[in-house]
Formats: sequence, C-alpha cells, structure tokens
Amino acid sequence: MFKRQSTQPMAHSGDRETIIAQGVKVEGDFSSDGSVSIDGEVTGSVQTAQALRVGDTARIKADVAADSAVIAGEVQGNIRVTNALEILDTARVHGDIDAAVLSVASGAKINGRISMGGAKASETMAS
Repeated sequence: MFKRQSTQPMAHSGDRETIIAQGVKVEGDFSSDGSVSIDGEVTGSVQTAQALRVGDTARIKADVAADSAVIAGEVQGNIRVTNALEILDTARVHGDIDAAVLSVASGAKINGRISMGGAKASETMAS
C-alpha cells in the first residue's frame, strides 16, 4: 500500500529548497545541502551549503553559515557567508558578520563586528 512505485533514486537534497514558513518554529541545529528560505522562527544554528534567504517576518536566534545570503528579517547570532551577503533595509542583525562581499541597504540595523575576506563559512563554523 505504501510501497514506493518508482525505481528512480530520490532527488538529492541539494536540488531542493527547504522552506521554514511564517508561523513555524524550529529549535535545534539545522543543516542543509540545498538552499534554505526562512520566514518563521529558528533557535539553535543554521547551516546551508547553498543560498539562504531570511524573509522580513523571520526571527532567528542562531549562528548562521551559508554560501550566500539575503537577510530581510532579524538575526541574533553570528553570520558567516562564503560569498555574497546582502542585508536589506528591513533587516536587524545583532552579531558579528564575516563575508567575502557585503551589501547593506540604507535603513538596515547592524550591531556587531564586520569582517570581509576572512575564513570560509564552513571552516569558521567547524572551529
């Protein structure tokens, strides 16, 4: 009754986007090989090998690591991005930022240290 009909392997998680919708609360360490989109609340840590999008309704109390990221909501924790980090005008960041390329929109609020060109996110999170 619940047998899998296809003999095709399941898609690799790197081919998909994980969405944490508004109203959803996640606690613990969250890790993904694919892209991640957060509009809800996350407490713990967030790590993705691809792109991270933090929507304007998102509330994150976690250290964050990603290949690239766009932040529109609130992040309370350190952000480590291997490539480009874009902080939009609605963003509120309370923590240190490490990114190769940083773009900050007028109106964004950042409270923390900013470092550019440092260690890669995956290396920083491992230590």
